[in-house]
Amino acid sequence: MTAPVAPTSPITQDVMTIPRKAAPGLPNLVGMSRDAMREALIAAGTPEKQAKMRVNQIWQWIYHWGVRDFEAMTNLAKPYRELLAANFVISLPEIVSKQVSSDGTRKYLVRIAGGHEVEVVYIPETDRGTLCISSQVGCTLTCSFCHTGTQKLVRNLTAGEIIGQVMLARDDLEEWPTPGAPKDETRLLSNIVLMGMGEPLYNFEGVRDAMKIAMDGEGLSLSRRRITLSTSGVVPEIARTAEEIGCMLAVSFHATTDEVRDKLVPINKKWNIEKLLQALKAYPKLSNSERITFEYVMLKDVNDSDEDARRLVKLIEGIPAKINLIPFNEWPGSPYERSSNNRIRAFADIIYKAGYASPIRTPRGEDIMAACGQLKSATERARKSRAEIAADVQG
Repeated sequence: MTAPVAPTSPITQDVMTIPRKAAPGLPNLVGMSRDAMREALIAAGTPEKQAKMRVNQIWQWIYHWGVRDFEAMTNLAKPYRELLAANFVISLPEIVSKQVSSDGTRKYLVRIAGGHEVEVVYIPETDRGTLCISSQVGCTLTCSFCHTGTQKLVRNLTAGEIIGQVMLARDDLEEWPTPGAPKDETRLLSNIVLMGMGEPLYNFEGVRDAMKIAMDGEGLSLSRRRITLSTSGVVPEIARTAEEIGCMLAVSFHATTDEVRDKLVPINKKWNIEKLLQALKAYPKLSNSERITFEYVMLKDVNDSDEDARRLVKLIEGIPAKINLIPFNEWPGSPYERSSNNRIRAFADIIYKAGYASPIRTPRGEDIMAACGQLKSATERARKSRAEIAADVQG
């Protein structure tokens, strides 16, 4: 895959998109399951015997071809297209602005119903293109090293708002296929990670329904192995994720003792390391996933000692795993500092020698605050001082 050419300096631009706002009262087809769409079509006057066929046709137009106008659905009779237009809309969230980093990373500020905003990040690489999407407006977890976590939870996103982030990114990348053109297997957007704003497992149904649409073979058709859900450790939903979604799993681990993890990832007070690891041991078997990714942000003098590395290896024993080491992405007011490169390499070496992959993530999009842990919607950005945030952590 050829990655987009990176500009020499960051560029900010407003993106004008085709009208997306739903007419008041009309249901949006984007985000509906196949069963829900079938019932909605029947209620709007589609003969029951035709409903399954109509769902297949409309589904392909929306999710394979990226069509938003019923008039463009040319294999449907004109009277039926008029019926659809009178009863439904095809509506996506609105891109308010787009920033492009010097490394080619794109960050979108996206407006959803109610005027709320979330951030979405596209990361181009030589062999893939990964879209980091959000599942909530804000976050309830208040992880002390995460900028997103300093924004209070507003609400869960709907399935339509979640899958809509994928669709609007494909709009911007101009990646919808052209009818009649030769089939192109190259994908600029080849992977999805649920690592944006929010805890996906606190919005399980919305995330599940959106990812089922993403994996549907007659639409976006992404393999479950190209979708990674990142959780901070909502233990009761982990087995359910394996059974109902089956995607790859990443865990925001970040510490090797409950004392430290309680401060970094407060959900640990509810489900501690022992309970989390018990749930993770069953996940690869339940979901047929090859391994679990342990995300570990490197914080100077907090969790980056050789002793931490050895303890981490011992904790994950018996779990097919890789450990992603994430250099801390600093943000205004952060109470932490990034571990030195030498310290990170020494930590990685201990893990590697124990038999685990230990890649060190290259920070992307730092110049536009698009790196891991930096996402936070512009309109609801809390301006806390370093002392205030440090006080929150200690409390």
